[in-house]
Amino acid sequence: MAYIKWGVLITIWSIFAGFLHYTLPQYDVVRIVNTYEERQELDNWKRIFWSTPDNPTQAAVTRDVQFIQAFRANGDAIVYRNEDTGWHWPPYFKFDTANLYSEANDAISTKDNPEWVSVLHYGWRSVFLSTFPNAISIKPVAGPEDKPFNWISTVILVLLAALFWAIYVRWRRFRRSRIDPMLEDVEDGFYAAGDALSERRSRLRRWLSSWRN
Repeated sequence: MAYIKWGVLITIWSIFAGFLHYTLPQYDVVRIVNTYEERQELDNWKRIFWSTPDNPTQAAVTRDVQFIQAFRANGDAIVYRNEDTGWHWPPYFKFDTANLYSEANDAISTKDNPEWVSVLHYGWRSVFLSTFPNAISIKPVAGPEDKPFNWISTVILVLLAALFWAIYVRWRRFRRSRIDPMLEDVEDGFYAAGDALSERRSRLRRWLSSWRN
């Protein structure tokens, strides 16, 4: 029973951690090398990793998507999609896809003369699932080591930790004051019932013994 309990808890917390890692903003310091536009065919299960159009028409299944190709300082390639989030989840309220596409084109540089930028994004890059992180903003930086501190994610995680701690403390107080006394009463009742049953069995044995004598 304990293994089942811990298995369920680990599964729930793993799903929650994955949700936060996908949704919260992250920074990448990269060198942009190219931008392009490509038509995407989105299956039902794959659509959860792409933005939701304002009008749920055929664009939800197939549509043209802008992409930004870049390289990290260690030479790893990374590709971002450039889609509006609008009023949908996650709540980044991004409506400037065209402007961001122009900024990305303006920041294109070569390996010999690199121009480093900080890309604020959310989401995952998965070759197997064909998913791409969604770029939110692009800011020029001095170099590959000039990575901004992620204040937004830090504040959100601290607030979530404080919220969970407050819920945990109140749950412990509620359990000590309400649930534990009730469980103790039930346990005492079981013990009392067991004692009464043992007493009746003893009386029955004595009565049977008296008849044998």
